[in-house]
Amino acid sequence: MENEFTRAEKLPQRPADDTPVIAREAWRIFGIMSEFVDATERLNAIHPAVSIFGSARVEPDHPYYALAERIARLLSDAGFAVISGGGPGIMEAANKGAFHGRSPSVGLNIQLPLEQKSNPYQDISQTFHHFFARKYMFVKCASAYVVMPGGFGTLDELLEAMTLVQTRKTRKIPVILVHEPFWRGLVDWFRDRLVDEKMISPDDINLIQVINEPEAVADAIFKHYETRGFDPLPTEHEIMLNL
Repeated sequence: MENEFTRAEKLPQRPADDTPVIAREAWRIFGIMSEFVDATERLNAIHPAVSIFGSARVEPDHPYYALAERIARLLSDAGFAVISGGGPGIMEAANKGAFHGRSPSVGLNIQLPLEQKSNPYQDISQTFHHFFARKYMFVKCASAYVVMPGGFGTLDELLEAMTLVQTRKTRKIPVILVHEPFWRGLVDWFRDRLVDEKMISPDDINLIQVINEPEAVADAIFKHYETRGFDPLPTEHEIMLNL
């Protein structure tokens, strides 16, 4: 049943495969514009929000699932909307924790050749065809990133966030890696290889925090914003307009 938070996505109808290539390219541009406009309209009022990433392959009985659900519930009860990729695994755990909390549970679903199954714990569900439009909304809407253990997709989101903050293409927000044993090797490699070989600045390591306890995740986010509000400052807003 649809409510004020959910509705079926209505994108332009895809042209037939025998349509000339130039017309199909034009349709693609309008489809991308439609995704950006629709998502912006629906999600613009969702703030403050935290984007949570992690593996789609984690089963509900896995400790990572319980950890993500607990973090999401704490953030939701603290007043943060929680945004996930809308699928199974950690994404489902994040949506589930927020769904049973005080604040909205948001799923940014993606259409894939092997269809991603949407989880049922979403107050707001937005479906994307293009990965980059979806990733833009993860960044635009988030006051913080919480990154759980995951695979290539999770690493892609993590490095995208770090790159945008490092290059000042977006505002500086907390980027929190959860469960230190999982991330230890990667963080050590950042420090021992990237910093030592001057591929990144030593200060770039400070773009991320590694935290184990759910309560400490929420505390770190509040600490980052303790001297200011969650909304972007005027200068940050200008930066994000050019994201």
